[in-house]
Amino acid sequence: MEQLIQAVMAAIERAGLIEVEVSARHVHLSRDDIEKLFGKGSELTPKRPLSQPGQYLSEERVTLVGPRGKKERVAVLGPARSATQVELSRSDCVELGIKAPLRESGDTAGSGAIVIEGPKGAIEIKEGVIVAQRHVHMTPAAASALDLADKERVAVEVLTERPVIFEDVVVRVSDKFSCRMHIDFDEANAAFVDGFTLGRIKKKLPEEKND
Repeated sequence: MEQLIQAVMAAIERAGLIEVEVSARHVHLSRDDIEKLFGKGSELTPKRPLSQPGQYLSEERVTLVGPRGKKERVAVLGPARSATQVELSRSDCVELGIKAPLRESGDTAGSGAIVIEGPKGAIEIKEGVIVAQRHVHMTPAAASALDLADKERVAVEVLTERPVIFEDVVVRVSDKFSCRMHIDFDEANAAFVDGFTLGRIKKKLPEEKND
C-alpha cells in the first residue's frame, strides 16, 4: 500500500500538481522559551507527525495575548528552533490587534510583537510574529522535473468548487522536504479548501520570472 501511495504521489508531482495543506495559527519555540513557558528541563512532546519530515505537532499549547484579545490553546510545532516565531493569519492579527508583516518563515527582523503564555510562565517577544507568505515545499527531483528553482515565484491554481489562482507563491527546494503547498486559513476559506485538495502549478513565462 505504501508503495502504491508513493507511486500515485509521484505521478501527481510529474503532472505539475501538488497537495495543498492549510496551516493554522501556530508557534515555533526556542529551547530557552520552552523552559520559560513549560518549566525548566521541559521538552516538547510529539503528538503526531506533520507532512514535512522531522516536524511534528506537540501536545503542548500556549495562549497568545495581543492588545485587543487573546487566542487560547494555540498549537506548538516541534522540534525547537533557534528563535521563537509565531505564524498568524491576517484575520488573527486583526482580532489580536497585532501588526505583523507578510514574510517567509524565518524572516522575522522587525516583525510583530506579542505575549506568549504557558502553564509555567509568560514571555514577551519584541519581534517574531508574521503572516506567512504562501509557499510550496519541493524536493530537488520534483523541482527539476518542473524546471523550478529555489526562491522562484509561481502561480498555483487551487482546484476546488471555487477555484482560486494564487500568485506570488514562493518555491522552497530542499532534500529535507516533501512536496506540499502551504496556505493559511484566510486563503483556504477564500478558495473553499476542505479535505484533500490539489493545486496546479503554473510556471511563469520567461519574461515574467524574477531576476
